[in-house]
Amino acid sequence: MMKAQSPTLNDVAMQAGVSTATVSRCLNEPEKVTAKTREKVMATVTALGYSPNFGARAMATQRTNTIGAVIPTMENAIFARGLQAFQEELWRLGFNLMVASSSYQRELEVAQVRSLVARGADALLLIGHIRDPQIYALLDAQRIPSLVTWTYDPSAERPSVGFDNRAAMRDMARKVLELGHRHLAMMTAPLARNDRAQARLLGLKDAMVQFGLNPDALPIVEYPYGIENGAIGFAALMTGSTKPTAIFCGNDVLAVGALRGARDMGLDVPGDVSIIGFDDIELSQVTYPLLTTVHVPHRDMGQRAARALVQHLNDDAPLESQELNTELRLRASLGPPPR
Repeated sequence: MMKAQSPTLNDVAMQAGVSTATVSRCLNEPEKVTAKTREKVMATVTALGYSPNFGARAMATQRTNTIGAVIPTMENAIFARGLQAFQEELWRLGFNLMVASSSYQRELEVAQVRSLVARGADALLLIGHIRDPQIYALLDAQRIPSLVTWTYDPSAERPSVGFDNRAAMRDMARKVLELGHRHLAMMTAPLARNDRAQARLLGLKDAMVQFGLNPDALPIVEYPYGIENGAIGFAALMTGSTKPTAIFCGNDVLAVGALRGARDMGLDVPGDVSIIGFDDIELSQVTYPLLTTVHVPHRDMGQRAARALVQHLNDDAPLESQELNTELRLRASLGPPPR
């Protein structure tokens, strides 16, 4: 039995009563077509079961209109909002997204980048500046542009669209110190090869120096991001010889775990100890008490990164660093130190 011939672009155009160019625009540049025409064409595409031959188009144009992203983890919501905005903006601009996770492993990130390049990614979105140098060597050799996010460092070799992690944590620490706290502690993700975590720790130490405290005396514990790990880290910090009155957490997931750890130990937040997060993911707005944290402009960052990469690919616009502002969210998990 002969296999039925797959519908073609011309079949869609004839049935929808439009030109093949209009069908192509609906599929690749939908923002350039009126809503009425787009709805008619896409209904025909669905009815016929048409699927564009992206392989043939890629061979002809040497482009796949696909951008890859390598994120450190998919296990929690740290990167979800920004990546969702990135994908939505890419789709609006006629591009697709391929996502891979490195699980915070240097070797796996190298493998994931190689895989995305082999699958035809036109550009890559990366998180943070620290990575194996062979990744950048590969991207340069293949002439694949890349953009770094979740951090902003104008002195770095690679352009970034993000925020100053060090300044953001410094601002938060100043607020905490102004309330009278002097016994601080930090619970962070593993610091090795994580420039965002390193910068947040430096921001806290900056504020301590400004208030006449010794940053070398700061208790620090390192745990992979996770609610369970946050509870474990909280217990470790609270069983030391000098109990902190305020614990800074490298992100909201660890901070939520710290809140749970406080409940498990029968401690009041913020009466006995204040807990501070970083990111302002949705979870921080439903905790009890509500979590004090640094608001990161995830959606704006994702949208800007998508536009920057597409404009570079389409119009050869230069990739330039963009700094976004963070904001402090002072909520009920922060109070004055206990007397």
